[in-house]
Amino acid sequence: MKSISKFFVVIFIAFWITNCAASPTTVVAPKKGGTFTLAIYQEPDLLNPYLAAQRTAGEVHIFVIEGLLGVNEKGEFYPVLAREVPTKENGGLSADGLTLTYHLKENVVWSDGEKFTCDDVKFTWEAVTHPKSGAVGASDLREINSVECPDPYTVVIKFKNFYAAYLVPFWVVLPRHATGDPANISKWDYNRKPLGTGPFKIVEWVSGDHITLVRNERYREAGKPYLDSVLMRFVPSRDVALQLLRTGEVTMVWDVVEANLPQLTNIPGITIGSAPGPRSERLVLNLSNPTIDAADASANPHPILSDVRVRTALELAIHKREIVDKLLNGQAAVGTNELNVGWAQCNTTPSEFNSDQARKLLDDAGWKLGADGIRISTNGTRLRLKLQGPSGDSLREQVQQLLLDYWKAVGVEAYIENAPTAALLGTWDANSPARHGKFDMLIYTTGPYVDPQAQVEGYFASWNIPQASNRGTGYNYSRWVNAAADAAIRQASSTPDIALRRQAYCQVMSEVNQARPQIYLYGRYSITAYRDNLQNWKINVWKNLGWGAADWWLK
Repeated sequence: MKSISKFFVVIFIAFWITNCAASPTTVVAPKKGGTFTLAIYQEPDLLNPYLAAQRTAGEVHIFVIEGLLGVNEKGEFYPVLAREVPTKENGGLSADGLTLTYHLKENVVWSDGEKFTCDDVKFTWEAVTHPKSGAVGASDLREINSVECPDPYTVVIKFKNFYAAYLVPFWVVLPRHATGDPANISKWDYNRKPLGTGPFKIVEWVSGDHITLVRNERYREAGKPYLDSVLMRFVPSRDVALQLLRTGEVTMVWDVVEANLPQLTNIPGITIGSAPGPRSERLVLNLSNPTIDAADASANPHPILSDVRVRTALELAIHKREIVDKLLNGQAAVGTNELNVGWAQCNTTPSEFNSDQARKLLDDAGWKLGADGIRISTNGTRLRLKLQGPSGDSLREQVQQLLLDYWKAVGVEAYIENAPTAALLGTWDANSPARHGKFDMLIYTTGPYVDPQAQVEGYFASWNIPQASNRGTGYNYSRWVNAAADAAIRQASSTPDIALRRQAYCQVMSEVNQARPQIYLYGRYSITAYRDNLQNWKINVWKNLGWGAADWWLK
């Protein structure tokens, strides 16, 4: 408890520094100019939001690409390219909930000067839902039956059925004139240099080194952004990034973790922002045969992980509290499920650490101890598994080493084979092991949006298993099929009743925790460390670090 108490003292101090250090009567005018530099230890492979599977892609394109609505730090929707948030009261949402009408701002142009209109919104829907697009994370757009443009600045969206997350579609909009044929979306030039309506535009991408963005002089808010440029600097590791922050060579570091807090506190010139976040570090277990491309788990089961007793034993063998206390200084929550914050939060009891029960389950599953302490099946198969995660993360590597020790203690042999995020979690066309099901276990962090429908559906619905027929759409890398979970996911998307939606989501989480296609290790805080000359930055756990960048300035 002492370590947790210290954590909240740190958070209070950080909050005070961020929000209260300046006198409330002092008004300082923003200063134009300067470069904001963000250190990132994972380089994205592309920046198209509908193709990218890497978090780092969002850290870049948030400065450039916008959607009809945004979400603020309170989790509230607000208008961005639309004039207002559609509701039944203002006539934007029909009585039956099937028709949504947006009125667009008329002073918006793309950074190349072309007008932004309803046709771009319509094109976004057409492109992402094209059967050959291979777009990922687009389940919300597939709920739409049509997009109509009665005039250039009115968008009429008709849903196939009532869709509870109706405000989520078009969180980003693509320019028709600056993209290409939807059937060839993976080959667009836009994927490396997206055009947007945001405060900045990309002018250079030097692979392995940096991406440079400069002020969008055509940005719709006069006088903004205040910064001249934004530099995304790619570094070998988080540790290198933190050293550059200490020396003042970068303004902010991406993906600071709880274990970094002790080394960052009380350092002159550095401010820490933190809040409980929606993301969790988890293991994704493959239920299908990893030697067969995009295998059907029911017809081609994984020789080890298809047995729920083995998956359960793997979780029972993990001392999650020790991971949190030993590697994160007690400053994280033990992982329980996908929904750990927000209105849909599910309060799940953490799994127990019980290596004796893990051994019994493995015995019952037919895995007997060999002479060297590693289990072997009756047909001679060795209980050996590959554990893979994005490279460049020292904390994750330490967690992996602990996992190997925990599993070895119950007779499971595992080995680590990390790779760059782009190679491991990339696109279908790039032969991503995650999408093609060519892995045993993955370890990484992800989490839901303020409305969790897309995340829950994307990761756990049977229709979101990546395969050739959908060109890798979806994030159900486990290839898990569960009728009860499918029914609950459909129920959650089809009712406007928040209480019923939460109940449905928690039913999905219950099914996940019983079947264990994923194992949650710990819930992440959203922690950001930055130089204190950066002004007007606000933490928003629902968005990437660049949220609100038009208002930033350097003191």
